[in-house]
Amino acid sequence: MPGIKVKLIASRAARSKDQLATLKGLGLYKLGQERILPDDASIVGMCQKLKHMVSWEKVEQAPPASTRKARRARPTPPAA
Repeated sequence: MPGIKVKLIASRAARSKDQLATLKGLGLYKLGQERILPDDASIVGMCQKLKHMVSWEKVEQAPPASTRKARRARPTPPAA
């Protein structure tokens, strides 16, 4: 499955909340940081929205699986 390589090429400083939220959605926090993301319409739309801040290209490499740990369920309190 092909992916999209996205790189942050402009600073996040003095950007609108909307642009910062889009960068967070792409997982880009540091200048020069790169991510390989799935090739779908939502990711392409975010890249086009931030075309002045990010560079992106299609790659044949598949995006890595999520590295986040699943949350543990909270124990239920005992019935009174």
